[in-house]
Amino acid sequence: MSVVICVTAVAAGVIIGFVGGAFRWCLQVAERLRIDLVDWAHQLPGPSFLIPMAAAATGATLAALIVRWEPLAAGSGIQHVEAVFRGEARLPRIRLLPARFVGGVLSIGSGLVLGREGPTVHMGAAVGAEAARRARLPDSEVRMMQTALGGAGLAVAFNAPIAGALFTLEEVTKSFRVQTVVATIFAAASAVGCSRLLLGNHPDFQVVSIPAPALGWLPLFIVFGLFAGVLGALYNALVLWFIDHVTALRRIPAVAKATVIGAVIGLAMFVLPLGVGGGDTLTQLILSGHALVLPVVVGYLLMRFVAGPLSYSAAVPGGLFAPLLAVGALWGLLFVGVFNMVWPGDVAHLSVPMALVGMAAFFGATVRAPVTGIVIVIEMTATTSVAVPMLAATAAAVLAAHLLGSQPIYDSLRERLSPETPPRQQH
Repeated sequence: MSVVICVTAVAAGVIIGFVGGAFRWCLQVAERLRIDLVDWAHQLPGPSFLIPMAAAATGATLAALIVRWEPLAAGSGIQHVEAVFRGEARLPRIRLLPARFVGGVLSIGSGLVLGREGPTVHMGAAVGAEAARRARLPDSEVRMMQTALGGAGLAVAFNAPIAGALFTLEEVTKSFRVQTVVATIFAAASAVGCSRLLLGNHPDFQVVSIPAPALGWLPLFIVFGLFAGVLGALYNALVLWFIDHVTALRRIPAVAKATVIGAVIGLAMFVLPLGVGGGDTLTQLILSGHALVLPVVVGYLLMRFVAGPLSYSAAVPGGLFAPLLAVGALWGLLFVGVFNMVWPGDVAHLSVPMALVGMAAFFGATVRAPVTGIVIVIEMTATTSVAVPMLAATAAAVLAAHLLGSQPIYDSLRERLSPETPPRQQH
């Protein structure tokens, strides 16, 4: 184990901690401004829906122009980190950092249903690769460092240091080499510590106090997980369908496609302001026990289920993780609401537990990194009372998605990386 690797991981972790923390702060400000803009538009006479449409279209257009300058800034970036680790793509350059930062604020901040983790993971990878180059580490360790710092980026995105380290090991490397483990832990710890200096030292979501569900409900959670797996497979298919069909429109410039998609999302934002964006505010409402009638839950779920894949097809900076959590929480709420209509007793007390379980189960079904998904939810909510049903439901969701032949989403996205992505340099 090299001391240089550990010191480099800590130094790079500090950088991505402050950069990622600033990125999250900018997105929080953008969300508040976006909601205020929609409230103001509702008070105006005439076709005021054009205002949020124009705002979202402008943000998507500017983000697409940044992607034209730095093509690697498109989409999530996680699949590129995986491709680099596998030796299928070149290491990211540091110019990716401003492209991801500014482009992500524009695209996610304007309302596109995208996640902050994709840009943050990719920014972390770029910082890690640059730090390793400057430390004069060999090529194999530079690639390892970009992978470790990608995990630190995820840790910052979700304020979840353990999940960030697990993501590197479970999803990207699919191995537990000691050098990678130690470098990732150092990077994630220093990154999250620095980001908390900017954002505060508290969980991302405040959850109402809930007791552990009775073990007699465990079969219900397993059934819920099986349905979540089916839903996850459908979501993955929809993401790929939108990507393939939007990409197939070759005569339309990429910037124009992003503009149109942004305008569509802006119209949806006018109808349901919380139905767009990363989804944290909506998830917080659910986890705080806020009552939502079933038609509203269905509306939010349908909007986010379609708007997420549509937004991703715009090929602007933004990921898939964060929107998955909101969809999973909504699915949990809907499942309990429907079950409550047919069950003789009142099961409303299962709403928040099922929403928590849904976040992990839906994540596990789509990404196929079940342990990472479970730990992300536990760290983001500081809640362990539903750990047992969460494990059972997530396992059932992963099993159902696997039996349906659904590929992990980042495997599919990696296969669709642009042929312009440079191959690994030979040494």
